[in-house]
Amino acid sequence: MRVDERPRRGASSATLATLAVAALFALGPSGTEAARQARRGARPAPATAARTTSRVLVVKAQPKAAVWVDEVRRGTTDEQGELSVSLSPGAHTLRVRAAGYAERVLPVTAAQRGPLQVRLTPTTDGAELLFQQAEETRERGGGAAKAAELYREALALRPRFPAARVGLARALAATDDHDAALEQVAEARRARPGFAEASAVEGRILRTLGDYDAALESYRRSLREARNFQPEAHTGMGLVFEELSRHEEAVASFRRAIAQLSDTEPVLYELLGRNLERLERWKEAADAYDKYLALAPGGRDAEAVRSIIEQLRRQAAEQEGERPD
Repeated sequence: MRVDERPRRGASSATLATLAVAALFALGPSGTEAARQARRGARPAPATAARTTSRVLVVKAQPKAAVWVDEVRRGTTDEQGELSVSLSPGAHTLRVRAAGYAERVLPVTAAQRGPLQVRLTPTTDGAELLFQQAEETRERGGGAAKAAELYREALALRPRFPAARVGLARALAATDDHDAALEQVAEARRARPGFAEASAVEGRILRTLGDYDAALESYRRSLREARNFQPEAHTGMGLVFEELSRHEEAVASFRRAIAQLSDTEPVLYELLGRNLERLERWKEAADAYDKYLALAPGGRDAEAVRSIIEQLRRQAAEQEGERPD
C-alpha cells in the first residue's frame, strides 16, 4: 500500500506542521521561544558525530536576556544570566538584548570559546524601550494588535527603525492586513538596504497570499542578502516548493533550514519526512520522523508520527526487496 493510500495522521496533521512553522517564524528570529512552548515536549538535540567539531560558548549577561547567533535565536540566559551555546567552527555574530538595556552586537572569533561576558548598558531611549515591549508582547502572545500599537509608538519616536518596521509587518500580517504589512517591509528595506529578514518576511506574506513566484523571488533575495544563511527563507521556500509539488526542491530547502537551525526546530523534520514520503523515499522519511521524535518526544504530532514509522519501515523493506540483485 502506498503512503498516499494509507490513513493519514488525521485531517489536520499536515496543517499542524505548517502552523507550527508559522508560529516559529511569525515572531521572527525572536520567536523560537514561543514556538517551543507550542511544541510541548521538545528537548535539546543530543550530541552527534557530525557535531563533534562544535565548540561551546557560555554567554554571560543579564538574566533572561535573549541571545542570537548569526540572527538565529538560541535561547535566553538563566536566572544567573548564563546561556551555553554550541557553535560551529568559524567566526559568528552574537546579538544580546535584555529589557531596559541597549541591545549589543559583537563578533565572535573562530578561536573564542568558554565564557564570554556581554556587558549591556541601561537605556532611556523611548523608541528602543517601546520596541522591546512590542517584541515581548508578540513573544508572550499578548496580541498582534497590541504589539502593532507599540511598534507604531516606537516608530513615531524614531521613524528610521528597520527592526521595528519588520516587527510591525509581522504583527500586521498576523491580523491579515497584508497590504499594510508589505508597506512596512518596503519601508524597512528603504531604511536598511540588504535587510535579509525584511525580504524573508516579504516572502512569507506573498506565500500566504498565494503569489508563489513573487514569494520565491523575495526568499532568494533574502538568501543573497544573508549570504545564504537565512533559515526562515529556506523554510519558506520549502513550503512553496511543497505547494507546487516540487518535492525534491522542498527536501533540499528543509535540509538547509535544519542545518542552519542546529536541530533546534523539530517540526522541520516532520516537514522533511512529509516531502520524502511524496517521493516514495520511505527509509529516509522514516529516519526524518525518527529524528522528529528524538527531538520532540512529547510534541503535538508525536503519537501520530509513531503510528506511521513502522509502516514506513515495512515499505522501505519491501522497496529494497524489489530491487534487482
